[in-house]
Amino acid sequence: MIEAAQDWFLSLGEDYGVNPWIFGAIYVGAIPFFLASVGWIVKRARAGRSTVLPTMLAGFFFVSAYLYLAIAGRNIPVWVWIFLAVLIVWGAVSQVRQTRRKIAEQPGDIGA
Repeated sequence: MIEAAQDWFLSLGEDYGVNPWIFGAIYVGAIPFFLASVGWIVKRARAGRSTVLPTMLAGFFFVSAYLYLAIAGRNIPVWVWIFLAVLIVWGAVSQVRQTRRKIAEQPGDIGA
């Protein structure tokens, strides 16, 4: 069963012109950079400084794997783009809410 799932996963790369291992590496590799950007947003917001740059970086890291798909992919079905758009919007809204909560916390309350 694991072998069948792996074969299916790898066949997607052939069908759509992307290397699924590269997509997965970008997806997983961007996570620590995304989290660091969110931490930077919180730190700068609490200090009353501009959050434009860390917000732009967080957004880039959030969509980086899908940028690879958009650039390298071919014959991507419309439903995939719709699904990705919904996923990105939902994830962005969730992250904005979570970041606002972190900014609103008192510095001594983090992790409480």
